[in-house]
Parts: sequence; C-alpha cells; structure tokens
Amino acid sequence: MGQPDNRASQQLAAAFEAHHRRLLAYALRRTNALSDAEDVVGETFAVAWRRVALMPPAGQALPWLLAIARRVAANRRRSGRRFLGLLDRLQRVSSEPAPVVPTSPASDALARLPSTDRELLTLLAWDGLTQAEAGAVLGISANAVAIRLLRARKRFAAELDAIAKGSDDDRTPAQAKGMVPGRSARDRSS
Repeated sequence: MGQPDNRASQQLAAAFEAHHRRLLAYALRRTNALSDAEDVVGETFAVAWRRVALMPPAGQALPWLLAIARRVAANRRRSGRRFLGLLDRLQRVSSEPAPVVPTSPASDALARLPSTDRELLTLLAWDGLTQAEAGAVLGISANAVAIRLLRARKRFAAELDAIAKGSDDDRTPAQAKGMVPGRSARDRSS
C-alpha cells in the first residue's frame, strides 16, 4: 500500500485543523482521562491517514471522522475490559470505594438510558450533528435517526421525570420503558 499523495496529505491536514477540537470533545465524553481521549483522536487520524482516499472533503469530514472515533473508542473500551478482567484474575481488586462524582438530574437521566439512546442524543446535542450526519456516524438512515430520536427523547423525559419525582432507583432500560419481564404487551397496556 503506497503513501498518500501530497493532495491527500493536505486534505488530511485541513480535516485535522477543522475537526480536531470536536473530535477531542467527542472522545473526552467517551473516555476516563484526557490522555485516553487524545489517544482516541490520534488513532482516529491514523486510520483516516490509511483511508484518506475514502475521506470526504475536509468541511464535510466530521461525521466520517466521528464514525472512526466511535469505533476506536469502542475498541479501546473492549481492550480495557479485557485488561481489567486479566488483572482481576491475577489479583484481588482493592476494596476501597470509588470516589463519588457529583452529577445532575439530566446526566443521571442520560446515564439510565440505553447506550444507543445516549449515543444518539449526545451526537445531536453535544456534537452538534444534523440527523443525516448522526445517521452517517451510526450507519443508519436519517429517517431511522428521526424515529430513534423521538423514542430516545421520550425515554429521556420519562427518566428525568422519574428522577424529579424521587424515584431515583436503579431501573434497567427495559423497566424504564415499562417492560416488566414476564408480562406481555397486552398485560402492560391494561
């Protein structure tokens, strides 16, 4: 595989200048430390370098780069889980409690949503993507994004309402949607 030509190098440099900060912000929300987020961005641009022939023009490259960053972050999370599993098998994990991180009702409600809902809402609200761009990142159509967004907003509002009413329990996403194991849809509607 040959090196990208000078035009491709300039295109990648322009994409870096235009989107580096937004990619870093995206990665910061998906990692535990600044250094991890910087690694995600670095790996994202390394993949973009290898696939520069597929990259859209720099001004339109953000969804393409975010899709790469999403996969890079997911790979890093999986690697991290495997590493922690290995450490757990090798030694007992410290029994010290984790530090309490202050949260807001909105962040608590967002955390209680299924990961697909969280991803969609943050792509649109925090990353400022259009529905079509979010669809490109997630690999779905803009129409599918609109449908999922409607459902995600309803679930978010329900979680926020539950938190406001003081039922700040540890419900599963299925319970939050009113789906109780062992009950049919007909039973739930009555």
